[in-house]
Amino acid sequence: MSGLPEYYASTLDLPFNRACLDSHFVLESPTVDPGGVGYGLLLRGNMLLVEKTPERIKLPYGKWGENPSIYLGRWQGKPCRLIALEGGVPIPEGLEPLGLLDDKPLLPIELLSLGGIGRMVLHWQARSSFCGYCGQPTDWMSGEWGRKCKSCGANTFPAIHPCAIVLVRRPGQVLLTRKAEWAPNRYSLVAGFQEFGESLEETAIREIAEETGIVANNVRYVGSQCWPFPSQVMVGFVADYVGGKVEVDTTELDDARWFSINDLPALPPKRSIARYILDTAMEQS
Repeated sequence: MSGLPEYYASTLDLPFNRACLDSHFVLESPTVDPGGVGYGLLLRGNMLLVEKTPERIKLPYGKWGENPSIYLGRWQGKPCRLIALEGGVPIPEGLEPLGLLDDKPLLPIELLSLGGIGRMVLHWQARSSFCGYCGQPTDWMSGEWGRKCKSCGANTFPAIHPCAIVLVRRPGQVLLTRKAEWAPNRYSLVAGFQEFGESLEETAIREIAEETGIVANNVRYVGSQCWPFPSQVMVGFVADYVGGKVEVDTTELDDARWFSINDLPALPPKRSIARYILDTAMEQS
């Protein structure tokens, strides 16, 4: 049984967006750790380690000893620290790993979204611990999320990559794509990263043409979703078919085709903006 809602009123409510944390969490600079005991956001890859009982799933609370940690802020009013557990480190007794990327996650939306923040921070820290200018070690900047080189003083801030994801429609049909590594028969939307000088609408139009050979226009914004795998923001659109026939870019895709809105294949899980865009489009058809 999933810990997530079956329906989302807007993209703001989707998992991994910070709005899902509501009043449970306040992000603070890693340099203002107040010390003492607190909650542990323990991650092993895409798994969050939690205390799980029949009644509830919660973060463990206590001291974390010699495990290196990063202060994230306050969870339910108490300090919350991020800890990466490598594969060879035993899972602490009483904790159970639950997946962040499961189609129907057992984690409640608040912990799923907090785990996503932790994933992004760990990904960024691994790529910013040394200066990109001179190669020397960096340290946390005081009072904000950034790192400063101890040698040359260069500042580095989190790299979050914008990605357009777009549903192309024509009367009674939608254009869907498939990658070989996805679950059998699962299709999703055209998506790709923004390039230099592009608006995100231009990114959507270019990716449609490159991946499928289809020409589209009238690109309309739907909403966005933080996607911490590893560090994207997915910006969602709907576009209209103008012309062309499907020609699949086999370096990117396994398949692309038009589907009747009354006969769709397996779709992405409801926790994704791809599914939100599709469901919203179907409701409006």
